[in-house]
Amino acid sequence: MLDTGETAPDFELSDQDGESVSLSSYHGEYVVVYFYPRADTPGCTTEACGFRDAYDEYEERGVSVLGVSDDPVEDLTPFAEEYDLPFRLLSDEDGSVASAYDSYGEKNMFGKTFDGVFRNTYVVGPDGDIALAYEGVSPEDHAEEILADLDDLVKP
Repeated sequence: MLDTGETAPDFELSDQDGESVSLSSYHGEYVVVYFYPRADTPGCTTEACGFRDAYDEYEERGVSVLGVSDDPVEDLTPFAEEYDLPFRLLSDEDGSVASAYDSYGEKNMFGKTFDGVFRNTYVVGPDGDIALAYEGVSPEDHAEEILADLDDLVKP
């Protein structure tokens, strides 16, 4: 995990609409960068819908939300549409951005070993440094947990 106070690695990825998104374009504001393993799976859907349901509260605080997985863009589009997600989902197909955030590596599921995205979240501050870091998060109520922690940093 990256530590609070470290500079967040910049990146440029395509979102669910194929548009390029860079972290540096959010300089001067808070942004949640959450990494999730796979679009349209139960845990990832729970987590995404949590951010969706709390999205107005994030907007009130001036905080943007970016979801990052190693799914291809064509898998992100139907996921975003089906669950009416109001934030950008980013495609990191080769896992390079997740790796830069210590959120990619060897996983083991059903006796098989493979590389994949870990469920970690970072809040990047207006200065481009990590303000908050969450490792191995539970998708349930995670968006609310971040909001509570943001209240110490950002006033609506």
